[in-house]
Amino acid sequence: QVQLVESGGGLVQAGGSLRLSCAASGRTFSSYAMGWFRQAPGKEREFVAAISWSVGSTYYADSVKGRFTISRDNAKNTVYLQMNSLKPEDTAVYYCAADLYSGRYPTRSTTYDYWGQGTQVTVSS
Repeated sequence: QVQLVESGGGLVQAGGSLRLSCAASGRTFSSYAMGWFRQAPGKEREFVAAISWSVGSTYYADSVKGRFTISRDNAKNTVYLQMNSLKPEDTAVYYCAADLYSGRYPTRSTTYDYWGQGTQVTVSS
């Protein structure tokens, strides 16, 4: 069993920055891949970024590439999403997720076994 708790969301003006955190507990954090997804009102949940367990590989949606950075600190059992140059279209609830078993298809929501409760990010124009 894994528990994930996101934090760091809020209201920011366009062009600003936020850093989301996701604290994990319950299993050996360093052994599983982590991802960030988001869901805007009336839209489906979409992939944002992912990072492998070994920290050797990162993946980004085209819409955030060059603006967002995913990282992890295995000593703190935490994964981060640094979001820069935010746009109003980045407004959504952001979820972190843990992939304990697959290690494949990091952009697919079905890959992930555990999800956090989400944190709201609102970007004003």
